[in-house]
Amino acid sequence: MKDKWTRYEYRTARTRAHIKEAAHGLPRLSVRRSLRYYYAQVIDDVKGTTLAVASSQEEAIKGKRVTCKSVKDAQAVGKLIAEKAIKAGVKQVVFDRGGRVYHGSVKALADAAREAGLKF
Repeated sequence: MKDKWTRYEYRTARTRAHIKEAAHGLPRLSVRRSLRYYYAQVIDDVKGTTLAVASSQEEAIKGKRVTCKSVKDAQAVGKLIAEKAIKAGVKQVVFDRGGRVYHGSVKALADAAREAGLKF
């Protein structure tokens, strides 16, 4: 049996392949979570550029934080990435959850981004 990290990399590659196939030229909202922080970025795969970036380390979120890694932090990152993406002219994206399950903090980030105006 392969180790945990290798299986995660396979899931990530498989998810990204399905997303690129179904995207039809739309930018991709990629979500990453480390042991302490959440990161989100809107990527245009056609041009190979990053259009917007947000993380839980930014001053807008960092000052209000109670604990290091909570669902509230994920919601704040989702709202912030949606605002930055709309400011960059992106209103519709495809959601790339990486190799993570769409549950908990990943789902909270996605829901907050939807409420802030992104469509996916």
